[in-house]
Amino acid sequence: MIIDGQHYQSIWYDEAQDKVYIIDQTCLPHRFEVLCLTTLEQASNAIVSMQVRGAPLIGVTAAYGMYLALREDPAQQLSASARLLSTRPTAVNLEWALGRVDAALTGLVEAERAAAALKLARQMEAEDIATCAAIGTAGVAILREIWQQKTDQDAPLNLLTHCNAGALAVVDWGTALAVVYKAAAAGIPLHVWVDETRPRNQGASLTCWELGKQGIAHTLIVDNAGGHLMQQGRVDVCIVGSDRTTINGDVYNKIGTYLKALAADDNDIPFYVALPVSSIDFSVTTTATSVPIEERGAHEVSHLQGIDASGVLTTVRVAPADAAISNYGFDVTPARLVTGLITERGVIAASEAGIASLKKGE
Repeated sequence: MIIDGQHYQSIWYDEAQDKVYIIDQTCLPHRFEVLCLTTLEQASNAIVSMQVRGAPLIGVTAAYGMYLALREDPAQQLSASARLLSTRPTAVNLEWALGRVDAALTGLVEAERAAAALKLARQMEAEDIATCAAIGTAGVAILREIWQQKTDQDAPLNLLTHCNAGALAVVDWGTALAVVYKAAAAGIPLHVWVDETRPRNQGASLTCWELGKQGIAHTLIVDNAGGHLMQQGRVDVCIVGSDRTTINGDVYNKIGTYLKALAADDNDIPFYVALPVSSIDFSVTTTATSVPIEERGAHEVSHLQGIDASGVLTTVRVAPADAAISNYGFDVTPARLVTGLITERGVIAASEAGIASLKKGE
């Protein structure tokens, strides 16, 4: 992504310094800060605290976390993997990435493990960039077709997205927003409706910031406005990301995604999910209880963070101190509500048959 004229990734390795760097997403949009990760605990805390977030980025961060752990003590492979695996249980890329690292270390003596983990982490970083660029390219034809069907060709294509599935959720490009960026580059006029995405407001704080930096027209809306806009004919297509998609096409994504899919279905609006194949869990055929749904702290719901009138970043309470609070991080959108899955290997049906076609291409 381009930030004030300079290209950044959400995570990168500096070979000269032997250091791993991330963009601290908890500071956005108010401050742009880069953090250096030097230990397993720092990498784990970055995932838990959501300094990094988004399933693909979590996976790459975990791979680098394994390198940092083994650089410090090559004997702690099992404990380091277990520590990282416990950080965000719903994101399938976490398990996928750690599985790849563990497989790469099999049979190696302790002295060889850190170098092997670093090599794989850097490979996964490069793969993620290429994968997300390919996802974006695969989605352009969909947006072009929908745009060409609009009666007013001078009007932009109105796309609604939920949470942040942009460059900040991966190493670079994004998943849902990669489609936006590639379509804009192809000359398709676009406007994006951005759900605020309570309780952490990733849409307001991250997606709006990211789209603004890339010069994409967008409007921030409250989470419950999407259905109204669809009823008014002001949404042409929805595209979201995925933290885990099961083999039958059910989509685990940020809480509130399911409600957007229901509204889209009721208003005959295409609802697409953009994701890398690594976010598909080929081991699970879904029921709504098949995958652990992360429950986060009450503080995220009871408090809001922002800049006050004097420019100071502050946190304020918005709920009674004794309010009982539930804070589920994700929900499940049934495959029947998903128009299609946009992957780096093309657009497929959200079904067992569609997903099985990906395995045939391996």
